[in-house]
Amino acid sequence: MSDDRHQELRLLVQADCDGELTPRDAAAVAAHLEECTDCRALHRNLLVIKEGVHANVSYHEAPDHFRRRMETMFAANAPKQPGRRRQWGGWIGSFGVGAALAAILVLLVSAPRGDNGTEQTVLDGHLRALQSGHLYEVASSDQHTVKPWFDGRLDFAPPVKDLAAQGFPLKGGRLDIVDGRAVAALVYNRAKHVIDLYVVHRQNTGEASPREATRNGYNIISWSDGEIVYWAVSDLNRRELGEFVRDWRATP
Repeated sequence: MSDDRHQELRLLVQADCDGELTPRDAAAVAAHLEECTDCRALHRNLLVIKEGVHANVSYHEAPDHFRRRMETMFAANAPKQPGRRRQWGGWIGSFGVGAALAAILVLLVSAPRGDNGTEQTVLDGHLRALQSGHLYEVASSDQHTVKPWFDGRLDFAPPVKDLAAQGFPLKGGRLDIVDGRAVAALVYNRAKHVIDLYVVHRQNTGEASPREATRNGYNIISWSDGEIVYWAVSDLNRRELGEFVRDWRATP
């Protein structure tokens, strides 16, 4: 396939997520997604962002200074497409899902959800990943493979640790949505149990000791360390999930 045709199909991925394509174009995109892993990952990320925005964002007018900052960023970074209307798919392909999510927030500002709302959000994301089988976008037990995968996809560098020696092997990572923004979800295992560790960047958070909660039979433990907030969620029993959290915090 020529580069021009590939780019044309890539630009149609966003419209496909929004259900705006003709049957002919939709069929062409579907066939392309079967063959192209990059566009398939883009398609998944767009669906995650779309679902997260609808689920977690309250609608408010964005401040003028925020609009101006975002408009300046896009003017500097968006690719020039003569004779073609710019589409989100092309922008995301050029400078990452994190920037695309910021673009969505040009007109939307997240309303604070509080800890209880975030607990439900991370549990929903965990269950969605389990049910869809989409646990990883990068599948690896090597922290030095998983960590750089997030470069350019997030606006911060999430810490990634290997806890195999403690009985919690790293399996991979993916992007997810928490409180209307893209975050890192690191995936660990304990026997047949999956542990999702959500890593969220929040300014002026400070440190907070682990706090436990249970929702619908799933255990959730949250804590913060500087500007990073963590949410560990699993159907693993509370004692062993607590061991995972202690091992994570003790591992440099």
